[in-house]
Amino acid sequence: MKETAATDVSKDASSRRFHPGLRALPTALLLALIVLLAAPAALLIAPAFVGPPPVATPQTPAWQQAPTALSARQGLAPLSESAPLPLPAAVGAQLDPLLKPDGGGTFTGLVQDGMTGQILFDRGGSENRVPASNMKLLTTVAALRALGPGHRFSTRVLAGPGPGQVVLAGGGDVLLGPGESAPDRVMGHAGLASLAAATVAALQDKGAAGELKVLVDDSLFSGPPLNPAWAEGDVAAGEVAPLFPLALHSARFDPAVTTGPRPQDSAVTAAEAFAAQLKAAGSAAGFTVTAAVERYSPSGTGEAAAASEPVVLAGVQSATVSEQVDLMLQTSDNYLAEVLGRMASAASGGPASNEGATAAVRARLGELGIPAEGMNLADVSGLALGNQVSARQFAEVVRAITTGPDPRLRGALDGFPVAGLTGTLDERYSGEATERGAGLVRAKTGTLNSVIALSGYVVDADGRLLVFSFIGNGLTPGAAGNREALDRAATALAACGCR
Repeated sequence: MKETAATDVSKDASSRRFHPGLRALPTALLLALIVLLAAPAALLIAPAFVGPPPVATPQTPAWQQAPTALSARQGLAPLSESAPLPLPAAVGAQLDPLLKPDGGGTFTGLVQDGMTGQILFDRGGSENRVPASNMKLLTTVAALRALGPGHRFSTRVLAGPGPGQVVLAGGGDVLLGPGESAPDRVMGHAGLASLAAATVAALQDKGAAGELKVLVDDSLFSGPPLNPAWAEGDVAAGEVAPLFPLALHSARFDPAVTTGPRPQDSAVTAAEAFAAQLKAAGSAAGFTVTAAVERYSPSGTGEAAAASEPVVLAGVQSATVSEQVDLMLQTSDNYLAEVLGRMASAASGGPASNEGATAAVRARLGELGIPAEGMNLADVSGLALGNQVSARQFAEVVRAITTGPDPRLRGALDGFPVAGLTGTLDERYSGEATERGAGLVRAKTGTLNSVIALSGYVVDADGRLLVFSFIGNGLTPGAAGNREALDRAATALAACGCR
C-alpha cells in the first residue's frame, strides 16, 4: 500500500513535468491582469520616489548675457573742417516743407555752419520775435562771462548789531537746501543745517550763550522783486516768484513740485528754516532761538561802514555757476535765470536789478561781437512777452557756446537738453517722424501761449556741426503740430547729407 501510494505520487509529479500548460495557464492570466492594473498606479506613485521629469533649462539670449570683453569704442568722430559742408539749397529743400504752422502764425529760422558761420538756411532769420525761454541762452552767456564757470555764491552768517543777534546774509544762492550740505548735488549743494551747526560752533568758540535771534539781510538785490512785464496769471501759476538773493529750492516749497504756489518772500522763508536748524543745533549747547525772524539792512558807507564790518561766523557755498547754468537750461527755471542775470550785473559793477540784468546781457553779447541792434530785453528768463530777439542772434549765441573763442562758454554745453533723453526734451522725439533725432539734437526749448522756439546744435550725417534757431510766433495755442514741426526740422538737420 505504501509503495502503491508512492508510485501514485510519483506519477502525479511526472504528469506535471510533461504537461505544464495544463495548470500554469490560469496563473499567467492572473499575472498579466495584475501587471495591467499596477501600471497606472506606478505612474502616479513613481514621481514621489524619483522626482519630476527633467525640465529643459531656458537659454538666455546672447544679447542679455554679461559681456566677456569690452566692445569697440563707438560714437561721433571728432569734428573736422574737411567734413562736407551742406548745400544751402539742399538744406532749404529739407526744412521748408517741415516748418509749417499748425493753424495760425509763422515760423522764422536760421541755420549756420558751426565752424565757419556760413548761413545755410535763412527764413526771416533777422526778424525780431518773442523767443520765450530761449532767452535763457543769452543769460547763460552773461553769467559765464561775468561770473566765470567756477564761481560760487556764499550764504553767510554774520554777528548781528545787537547782543544775541545773528544775520543770515543772502549772496545769490537760491538753491539752498534745508538739511545738510550735499556736495554731489546742485540743488541743496549748500545746506542750512550745515550752516547752523557751523554757526553754533563759532558762537561757542566766542563764549556766547543764551538766546539767539535771526535777522535776514536780502539787501543785495534792488528794484521791484516782481517784474511788471510779467503777466499776473504766470505769477499766480508759479512760473516765477518775487526775487530775493537767497531761497530754498529756487523758491519752491518742494523741489519735486514745480507748479503751483511758491513762497512770496523766499528770503524770510529761508531765514525761518535756518532759525529752526539753529534751534536744533544749539539746544545741546544751551542756546535758545526766538521764533520770529526780522529783516536787517546794513547802513553806512565808506570808512564808517568799513570800520563796522561785521564778523563772519560761518558760511556755505553754492554749486558752481556752470552747474547752475546747466540746471537752469535743463529745467528752464525762470527764477534761477533771473537771479543769475542779476548776479551777472552785480559782478560787472551794475545794480542787481532787472534793468541791471538786461543791461549785463546786452553788454556781454556785444563783447562777443553778436549784434544787439533792434533787440529788446524785458527780462532775462523769457517769461515776458516784451522780449524781441531774432533767430540769427540765437544761432550766433549757440555758435559762441559751441565753437567761439571764449572757453568759459563751454560750461553751458552739458545744459542743453538732449532729444528724447534729458531736460525739457526728455519726452519728445519718440514718434516715427522725429525718433531719428533722439540722442542727436541738443537744444533749448521755449514755450508760451502762442510762442514756440528751439535753438541748439546737431552734428549732421557727414560730421558737420550745425547750429540752428527756429521761432514760431502768433501760433494757435495748444496746436500739437507746431512743436512737432520744430522737432522734425531739427531731426532733418541731424540726418542731413544735404549735398
